[in-house]
This record gives sequence, C-alpha cells and structure tokens, in this order.
Amino acid sequence: MNILAIDTSNQVMGIAILKDGLLAGEYTTNAKKNHSVRLMPAIDQLMKETEMTPKQLDQIVVAKGPGSYTGVRIGLTTAKTMGWALNIPVTGVSSLKALALQAQLTNAAICPFFDARRGLVYTGLYKNKDGTLTLEENEVNILFTEWLKKLADRGEPVVFLSPDIELHRPVITDYMKDLAIIPELVSHYPRAGYLAEAGAMEESEPVHALTPEYLRLVEAEAKWLEQQGKN
Repeated sequence: MNILAIDTSNQVMGIAILKDGLLAGEYTTNAKKNHSVRLMPAIDQLMKETEMTPKQLDQIVVAKGPGSYTGVRIGLTTAKTMGWALNIPVTGVSSLKALALQAQLTNAAICPFFDARRGLVYTGLYKNKDGTLTLEENEVNILFTEWLKKLADRGEPVVFLSPDIELHRPVITDYMKDLAIIPELVSHYPRAGYLAEAGAMEESEPVHALTPEYLRLVEAEAKWLEQQGKN
C-alpha cells in the first residue's frame, strides 16, 4: 500500500509517504509561512526522493482539523483534488488523533491540544486500550482551565502533547500537579508519518463528502447566524 499523508492543519506542515507499507520519506517544517505556496513543491520533492509517481499512490490521508481554518482548507483541498484526479480514496483523520498517536505506547491517558486563542483550546482525551487508540472524551473547543479541572477530577496521569505546550505549561502544572506528564519538546510537533499510519487503518469516504472538523463555527458564519437570529 502506497500512501501520501498531508498535514497543514496548524503551523507545522508535514508530508509523509508510505511505500509498500513502510515509511519511505517524511518532511516536517515548523515555520510561519504560507502552506499554500510550499505544499505542492514539498510533495513533488518528496515524491522524487522516494522514487514515487502520483500514479503509484493507492491512498491519500489528510489531517482534517481541528486547527487553523485556512490551513485545514489548504490540506483538504489539495488532498481531494489529487484524490479525484488520480481516482484513489482520500481519508480524513483528526489532527488531534494523529498527534495523540505519538504517545500511543503509554498506559496513561493522552491529551493532545492546539491553542485556539482567548484561553480556548481544541482538545480531546485518548487512551490505548488493547493496542488501539480510543477516544475517551470527545474532541471539543473549550476553555483550557475548564478542561483541566475535568481532567484533574479523573485523578489519573495524563500525557500532554501540543506544539503550543510552552504557552500552556504553567496552567497545566498548576491544575494537574504531579498527574501531568509533559514529554520533551520534540515529541510535541505533529509528524505526518503517524497521520499516514492512522489513515491506513480508517475507512475512506467519498471525496466530495470529506469535510473539515473545525469544532467551532468560522467567525463569518457565526456572525451571519447571529444576525439571522436578530431578524
């Protein structure tokens, strides 16, 4: 199985290629640059380095959010366009689940999260059960302090993973005390290889049915609905 994985859902941009089920190449950057400009050249370069052609691909896996609205749309649009043109399945995977996979060998609960500004985060709670990463608490957009109170009440150790970990480290340790497990910084940046791994195990859906997982309304849509309620 040959898989191309794409993640532009947050600041980190990642691409990976599984060739015959093995990781043949992976590309990751963490830079405040436009994904729409860099994504296709990066895919082209990685395909060349792994001696792959688009026609050899069997599946495309894409991080469908939550995260940056623009970033999520760039990744989904690219994946869906390529999938449609090549007539191969496209699989959307939660950006949070892909990040949680990086701690899948722990026995503790796993809390991946992305900063959503104004004290909010996109997050969920996962746990490895019999070798399968299982969603324990649904993915939400929530005040981080409210979420941390909920986790603290569970009374069990939690591994926290996030590219925004340093921004939130003080509040995590304040609420979770010794229950908080925070790995080394390199573990907090999403890797597309894990995304590919997750997509290989999930069912694909019709290309045109694949939609973003924002977990909250985009600002324009929220304002429109608010205006409709006043009319």
